Amino acid sequence: MPKITYVAVDGTERAIDVPVGTSVMRGAVFNDVEGIVAQCGGNMQCATCHVFVDEACLDKLQPAQPAEDDMLDFTACPRRPNSRLSCQLKVTEAMDGLVVHLPERQN
Repeated sequence: MPKITYVAVDGTERAIDVPVGTSVMRGAVFNDVEGIVAQCGGNMQCATCHVFVDEACLDKLQPAQPAEDDMLDFTACPRRPNSRLSCQLKVTEAMDGLVVHLPERQN
């Protein structure tokens, strides 16, 4: 099972085994990771699952689709080039070792 590491604003890391096919957001919610609000439940309507993908891991991901790219304009913390909505990151075996940093706030 791929291991995803969630890094809190204070630098605290939580490495979690997330099943293939599950979103990075659901992996956080199912494991009570603070900092992922996920108000819309993964329907890409709220941008409260915003994360910053560690730059060393960007090559593990497919590019953001246009709808996700548009929704990233509505995040509570300023968008960065490595911003993604964790609800749109479906876990694959290739994502083992993915590291995502949580923003200061989600809403």
